[in-house]
Amino acid sequence: MRSNYWSCSRFADWLRGTPKLSAGTSEQWRDWRRTAKTTHSFRYWLAEQGLDHLQNIVMYIPDKIYAVKYYVNNRWVTGTHKLTAHPKDIRPGTWCDVGNRFLPCLFNELVDFVEVEQAWWNIAWDPEAREKYHAPFYARGWLRWRTWRSREAGLDALRWAAGLVYDEDSGVNPSHPDYGQPTPQAKNAVECINLYLWWTQMRPNRLDPHDVSGWSDYINSRLNDNKNDDSVFGIWESNDAVDRRRRTDMIDQVQELEQRYEQEDEDMMIRLIKLRQFLWT
Repeated sequence: MRSNYWSCSRFADWLRGTPKLSAGTSEQWRDWRRTAKTTHSFRYWLAEQGLDHLQNIVMYIPDKIYAVKYYVNNRWVTGTHKLTAHPKDIRPGTWCDVGNRFLPCLFNELVDFVEVEQAWWNIAWDPEAREKYHAPFYARGWLRWRTWRSREAGLDALRWAAGLVYDEDSGVNPSHPDYGQPTPQAKNAVECINLYLWWTQMRPNRLDPHDVSGWSDYINSRLNDNKNDDSVFGIWESNDAVDRRRRTDMIDQVQELEQRYEQEDEDMMIRLIKLRQFLWT
């Protein structure tokens, strides 16, 4: 995919006679096209279509080479035709039921979106950012190979998007009720950050239900009390009513917390599915 188009260059602005907008609403683009065509109709055609045709001819071979490069990249390097799980979530060679693959596969793709795709977007057109995040040569320009990963660069890109508001640059006047309010892109960026941090920081640090309930300590103490027993079933041989009640309470706590974790996983997965239309660069 091309990183620049001749019809968007300064030469095109000179040839057209009317500089192209850098950004604008659909109404502003409509008005610009109408003005540009009316002012210099033939020059408008030369800049908008003639340059595109010429670029297609000149760049035919480089475009074909670029397409092959990205086919190899997409097919064998990044595997953009499939969902994948990180080895720390699903160890290669082990069995994992389909229902248990959904969560890690989806959120591992979210991690790649933040740390690879958003990180690249952050440095793509900014030489200073490339130096700031120490982007290697294979993360830059035509030679870019989608293996460079930067958590910092990706999150900074999303934090920038999270600060976008409706203002004059987006075609909204101060009198408009939405003026100064976050744009949909900003809201989606915030949600993306929250889901990413939940998966990479909060979820891995959830407390073990067996530890929280005291079940782990109880089992260890009972095993020590019955260390001379050849059978692990000795931990269940207590007939004390208080001890039986304690075991039941702890098991109930374990099940309750496990259900809460399961519900949290499901809620977060649903939120990620709802965000899917935003996950592009």
